[in-house]
Formats: sequence, C-alpha cells, structure tokens
Amino acid sequence: MYTHETKGDTAVERDKKIYESGEDYLETILILHQRIGEVRSIDVVREMELSKPSVSRAMGILREGGFINIDDGGYITLTEAGREVAETIYERHRFFTAWLVEIGVDPKIAAKDACRLEHVISAESFSKMKEFLSSRDK
Repeated sequence: MYTHETKGDTAVERDKKIYESGEDYLETILILHQRIGEVRSIDVVREMELSKPSVSRAMGILREGGFINIDDGGYITLTEAGREVAETIYERHRFFTAWLVEIGVDPKIAAKDACRLEHVISAESFSKMKEFLSSRDK
C-alpha cells in the first residue's frame, strides 16, 4: 500500500491510502477523460485490457475511498482527491517516459519502466530530480 503525499509537501501524509493499481485506474480515468470526454467502466476495461468484474470491483473501492463518483448513467468522474492522485501519477509517468527515451531507452520499454517508477518515488525525490534535470538543460 502506498500513502499518497500531497504535491510539494512530503511532511504531510494523506489520510487516504491507495494501492498502486488504484493509482493506475485513476491515471487511466484521467487520460480517457482527456481523450474522449465522458468515461464509463467499459472504457477502462478496454483501455487497461482487464476483465469487467475486476474493473467493477476497483471502481467500487475507488468510489468508497472518495476518489471517484459514478452517476446513475455509469459515468465516472474524479473527485478532487482522485484528480490530485491521477495528475501526480500522470505527470511522473510522462516525465520518466520522456527522460528514459531521451537517454536512449526504447519507447515501449521506457513507458513500461515509467509505469513502475511513477508509483515508488517520493514527492521530494521527484521534485529534486525535475529541478536537477531542468537546471542542466539551461
């Protein structure tokens, strides 16, 4: 289990804990929302190539945790807490993918490795890494 830290504040831990897979679901919902607008569970099933029961169970857990809302039509929206987690994970994913590709890693491998790295790095380490790399680019 991973305790999500708020952006830029490594001393404060959130009350809500979320597993790595939950972060992946939230990130997927964010990406789908940006790509297609309204998101339903079946869209998540197709995007993540998972079974309907697995996604349904995860959506229930995320809803109970206060990370998503699901309306009567089955449309999924991120709550403020869910959006914060999703945006943090997605930013890390894009950063690590781009950096790995830049240093010569095959894009497919870079994306897979970024998916692992995005979950384990602390907010402080990620912030310092971005700061260091951006200072080198100047």
